Amino acid sequence: MSKLAIITDSNSGITQRRGKELGIHVFPMPFFIDGELFLEDITLTQEQFYKKLGENSDISTSQPSPGDVMELWEKVLEKYDEIVHIPMSSGLSSSCATALAIANEYSGRVQVVNNQRISVTQEQSVYDAMKLRDEGKTAKEIKEILEKEKFLSSIYITVDTLKYLKKGGRVTPAAAAVGTVLNLKPVLQIQGEKLDAFAKVRGWKTAKKTMLNAIEKDLNERFADVRDQMVLGMAYTCGEEEAKEWRGEILERFPGYELLEGPLSLSVACHIGPGAMAVTCMKKV
Repeated sequence: MSKLAIITDSNSGITQRRGKELGIHVFPMPFFIDGELFLEDITLTQEQFYKKLGENSDISTSQPSPGDVMELWEKVLEKYDEIVHIPMSSGLSSSCATALAIANEYSGRVQVVNNQRISVTQEQSVYDAMKLRDEGKTAKEIKEILEKEKFLSSIYITVDTLKYLKKGGRVTPAAAAVGTVLNLKPVLQIQGEKLDAFAKVRGWKTAKKTMLNAIEKDLNERFADVRDQMVLGMAYTCGEEEAKEWRGEILERFPGYELLEGPLSLSVACHIGPGAMAVTCMKKV
């Protein structure tokens, strides 16, 4: 049996410390803040990021340089025969396409998984890869299995403020102004590819109910055949108390489900701002 390493990036929500505990490698996503380069969870903490965001700093996401990716792969391949690399969704970043192109130079020893995941859905893919590795699957087999099931996941997100969607050009200044006055909360969705509009409702209570209803509908319709293999997830950019309350609401609505939870990826947080909440469901292997 070949020795197989698993690599993901910090968009999975897996910290460097957790990565070491799991025995996997976590590539830190780069950010430029006021022109200075920071690496998530290495030179940039969650607290520092939100402080800079609140100060209206100029923050932009970036992708790891091909050289940095190759450096990590080559270091890992000194000890391992194969690599399964699980980056964030190709619909949300070009880092996946870059990794796929570079992998062509490694004669099949590096398999890049384009399975359209981010945040806790991407984290579940890492656990799936670990399970398949332990069952004796090759890197190529793991890639094929994860990509076959890539659309068996949903993410719904509600933002606390329209400021950052306006800044990113996702809503017009006029729509943002009206939405703020009317306390409108956009519910956004990620169904494998890009961040899209799902609904527009008034107030947090209705927004949370809309997200939970959407998950229930997905479980009963889109994922009816695999409902017993689904895992729920929650992600957030809000405070701990709000997150705890949100967790309770999800578990009350869907008792008996496994729930993964963690802060929302900073790459997404950059575009939606603080105070957001998300709920997800995804099939596990």
